[in-house]
Amino acid sequence: MFTPLAYAELMRLAQRSHAINQPCTCQSKSFAGWEGLPVSLKESQLREVGSLIAAEEEDLTLDEYHPANTSYWSPDAPIAPQFFPYNRCRVCECVTCGRVYLRYAEAGAYHIEQRIRSLDPGLMVDVAFEGVGRA
Repeated sequence: MFTPLAYAELMRLAQRSHAINQPCTCQSKSFAGWEGLPVSLKESQLREVGSLIAAEEEDLTLDEYHPANTSYWSPDAPIAPQFFPYNRCRVCECVTCGRVYLRYAEAGAYHIEQRIRSLDPGLMVDVAFEGVGRA
């Protein structure tokens, strides 16, 4: 298990990833917003390089951060590591091209779905949990 990444380290990974422009099979979709992990993207292609999980699962908030009326599915929703679902994410890197993604398991009523989203530095926000707007 990884120690949770500091915001500065997460930003460094995001900036490095965002600068990659070579084509790769990991880009079957843009993953700008949350997507189900496609079968075309093999588990072996993604290597865990960090975590945003800072507490036991039962202590993690389910509150989301959407100050500009975005939603969970919005491609322009902020990436706020202290809020759901980011607080449950692993940070993974494509072993082929080096792009970095956020991943977590969405537990539904009848199944678990792996979700993935690109780590976009332009959408990252470093906000404290107390005193902010919640979804």
